[in-house]
Amino acid sequence: MYQKTLDYLKEHGMVAPKIGLILGSGLGDLAEEIVNPVKIPYEQIPDFPVSTVEGHAGQLVYGSLAGQKVIALQGRFHYYEGYDLETVTYPIRIFKELGVKSLILTNAAGGVNTSFKPGDLMVISDQLNFTGENPLIGKNNSQGPRFVDMSQTYSKRGIELLHQTAKDLGFHLQEGVYAWMTGPSYETPAEIKAIRLMGGDAVGMSTVPEAIVAKHCGLEVLGVSCITNFASGMQETLNHEEVMAISKEVKPRFKQLIYQVIEQL
Repeated sequence: MYQKTLDYLKEHGMVAPKIGLILGSGLGDLAEEIVNPVKIPYEQIPDFPVSTVEGHAGQLVYGSLAGQKVIALQGRFHYYEGYDLETVTYPIRIFKELGVKSLILTNAAGGVNTSFKPGDLMVISDQLNFTGENPLIGKNNSQGPRFVDMSQTYSKRGIELLHQTAKDLGFHLQEGVYAWMTGPSYETPAEIKAIRLMGGDAVGMSTVPEAIVAKHCGLEVLGVSCITNFASGMQETLNHEEVMAISKEVKPRFKQLIYQVIEQL
């Protein structure tokens, strides 16, 4: 079912990447560090969705980063764009078929934990799905089992590696639970209170379906959130411009962190 996409990518030299990257709002610049890159706009790839969100470049980038073969989505796909979850997570299944072993998910998120502040980076230790949706609903995909164990969605090795790498670089990483809401409206103050009561530390509109499908495929999953704002009710107003501005401020630390983690995976 993925053959047209796979044939096209392989014909363009995208062969046997070890690590997959999904780069969230304002964080796509890391893909510019990839050496000897092959860059293909999404609209040129057969059966591939197209990103419609500001801050998402909308291209697939393949090459070497920190001595490893990587493939990166420079801009992801969201449920709120009108795509079904099978389409949102299609690139993960393509990554698996190409040979990816480890997947690094990144996003911009609102801080729910009152000890977090804009500009923090958070290691994702677990997730909450508040949407009532799941990308595995329907006929089971042969890449994995019908029922997927989510006891350890995010790799323990990955969590430890992220913390140790940040420590070596001289900065602190927050750690917490990422809560998925569909968007595109931001959450209400009441919803944020509910998320906090239920154990959420950050909230956003992506990542969770990708992590579910990655676990179904048998990939190792690492997750990092850039806390770009206080969540609803914790600051006066919310807007996408602030998300982009804080993402830009955090980029140097983010790029250092992910580069050195890739080097060690």
